[in-house]
Amino acid sequence: MIITVVGLGVVGGSFVKALKGQGHEVYGVDVDEETLARAKADGCIKEGFVDGREIIKKSDMTIICLYPSLVLDYIKNHEFKKGSIITDAVGVKTHFLNEAMDLLKDKDVEFVSGHPMAGRENKGYLYASKEVFQGANYILIQHEENSKSAIAMMEQFVSNLGFHSVKIMSPQAHDEIISFTSQLPHVIAVSLIDSDNQKYDTGKYIGDSYRDLTRIANINEDLWTELFFTNKNNLLKSIQVFEDQLDILKKAIKEEEKTKSGIILTGEAKEKPQQAEVIAVGPGGVVDGKEVKMEVATGNKVIYSKYAGTEVKLDGEEYIIVKQSDILAIVE
Repeated sequence: MIITVVGLGVVGGSFVKALKGQGHEVYGVDVDEETLARAKADGCIKEGFVDGREIIKKSDMTIICLYPSLVLDYIKNHEFKKGSIITDAVGVKTHFLNEAMDLLKDKDVEFVSGHPMAGRENKGYLYASKEVFQGANYILIQHEENSKSAIAMMEQFVSNLGFHSVKIMSPQAHDEIISFTSQLPHVIAVSLIDSDNQKYDTGKYIGDSYRDLTRIANINEDLWTELFFTNKNNLLKSIQVFEDQLDILKKAIKEEEKTKSGIILTGEAKEKPQQAEVIAVGPGGVVDGKEVKMEVATGNKVIYSKYAGTEVKLDGEEYIIVKQSDILAIVE
């Protein structure tokens, strides 16, 4: 199969590196001639092109790894081989896919939109690697004009590149979950960095927890600004849910909800933190030489921490036994 990858940054570069040795005839398109020369020297592409106008007319598959707006421009201004497959790596789908399908309606090709859930905080071909895809997740976006055979082919294709899990979903569902799993973590990381009041030389006092949490703060500002704005409604909802959880923790810390034991809660749900009703309370006792006084009562509505407690079943009813210290707040 003749495959052309447009845009040899981290993701596009990882595609050509992962395709190396798989028996395909691979070409690259990039505005940077040095990048093209490096990819050719690495044996990842047969030839490189600054525009690729002629090679994509011969390509059985074109993988476009550009910013959303640039993908649309590329589709608009180029002709593709009839019957070929075009795919992308864009991080938002609903609005983008509508525009892409409109541009492709008279071009006799099949557009199978995809999103490799893989990348690095740095950008450019030098940071690309086939290892980026190993064990990662991949999302295929199915729309009404996709054939089952094209979806199945793409599912097998990306699995061969090392992706562990391939999920097929609608563009709307993609944008909703991605706002939480991808965009919100970037928002949090940037916000944490920006909240530094610089009273101290912070870099001399950080540990692994700070490094891990802020690793992705060094983002591609142009790309992520476009992704945030395009998916802003879903992202704002995810931010609000996160803020609500921060408020719960803030209140619990402020009111010193701690040192509690022997509470039995009804297991209303498995997802946590959860709200539950206290149906029984232990007598308290002495812990580490200090008397523990029970501060909750039967009938209280409480919020308990995410992975708290031991689940038990009595007479067919499920309960959760938790320590009083796992109670984040008493609601009423």
